[in-house]
Amino acid sequence: MSAEENKGLMRRLFEEFNKGKAAAMAVIDRSIDMRGDLKDFKQMESEAFDAFPDMHVTIDDMVAEGDKVAMRVTMTGTHKGEFMGVPPTNKKVTFSLIAIDRFAGGKIVENHGEYNALDVMRQLGLPVPTPKKEK
Repeated sequence: MSAEENKGLMRRLFEEFNKGKAAAMAVIDRSIDMRGDLKDFKQMESEAFDAFPDMHVTIDDMVAEGDKVAMRVTMTGTHKGEFMGVPPTNKKVTFSLIAIDRFAGGKIVENHGEYNALDVMRQLGLPVPTPKKEK
C-alpha cells in the first residue's frame, strides 16, 4: 500500500476510536496485526477506555513515508475509572501522543507511542515526584 493509503487507514482507525470502546476494539481486530504484542496492545487500549470512557483523539499532524506513518495527536477524556492504580477523579485531561506505526498488508504491524505521563498525573492532581538536588 502507498503512504497515502496508510494515512487513510490511520484516519479511519481514529474515527472508530472516537465512537467508543466497542468500536475501538473491533477496529483493532480488523486493522492491527502485531503478532505477540496484539494482546497487550488491546489490553492497554481497553484499560484506557475503562479509565477515560469518553476518550477522543484529534490528529494534529501526520506524515507518511514508505511503510511508516508518524503522528502527533491530542487526546482528551474524563477520568471515570481507575488509571494506573488511581481511583477516578472525574477530572478532564488533555495530552499529546506521538506515535510511529509500520504497515504491511494493509494492517499495522508495529507501533511505537509516547505520551507525557507526568503531565497527565499533574492534570489529575496527583503528586508528581521531583528530582532531588545534588549537593
